[in-house]
Amino acid sequence: MQLPSGTATPSAGIAGRSLRFATAAVLMLAVALLLRPGPHRYPSLPVSLSSLPMRIDDWSGTDTPDMGVVKETLALLGTGEFSIREYKNASEPQPGILLVVEYFPTHASDAIFDSMKRRATPHMVWPSTPREVVQIARPDGTSFPVNRYVGLTDRILVLYWFQVHGRALASEGWAKYYLLSDSIRTNRSDGALVRLTTPMLDGESPDAAQVRVMRFGFQLLPMLDRCIPR
Repeated sequence: MQLPSGTATPSAGIAGRSLRFATAAVLMLAVALLLRPGPHRYPSLPVSLSSLPMRIDDWSGTDTPDMGVVKETLALLGTGEFSIREYKNASEPQPGILLVVEYFPTHASDAIFDSMKRRATPHMVWPSTPREVVQIARPDGTSFPVNRYVGLTDRILVLYWFQVHGRALASEGWAKYYLLSDSIRTNRSDGALVRLTTPMLDGESPDAAQVRVMRFGFQLLPMLDRCIPR
């Protein structure tokens, strides 16, 4: 089966979308005051993130906790969970892929989103190309959008997205919208950030590095779906 490498499409209309999201948020808050939802539900992970397989196809993983990230994550997530793991392919001489998954059980405030975004696009990738949105494929034939950044100095490719109650989202605005909407309808405001990072070889193009990450992600996604609450 031939796996798609993803087609980049520049993000646009940020100001317009921000206005729409702000308007929707105000309406949601108004509805929230009328509905007066009950206590929030804080679902635990059905399967711990630590149970993600250490071997995924030809990729072997090693836990590599970054204590700076761990402390910041614990301060923000409270009882949440995280996983920081590097996968390397022993059968082919190619760079490894760093997988970072952070799950938060409570409402993601702007402070949490800002912190998550900083960790999704760490200082080492700046300066970078403008954010692009690409499609990553699932084994069931569907796909969803993820954010792409390319570090120009350290030559690092970053793909990341948010997962909110069964939705995989590139847009921070939509992630906030669904968190607010679902907190009203279902009293849930939990969600996750997933980031995949790989260095680029000398002479390797960002698109070639993206194919490597996409192929790994293709194998990872069904396993990840079993861990993050839908």
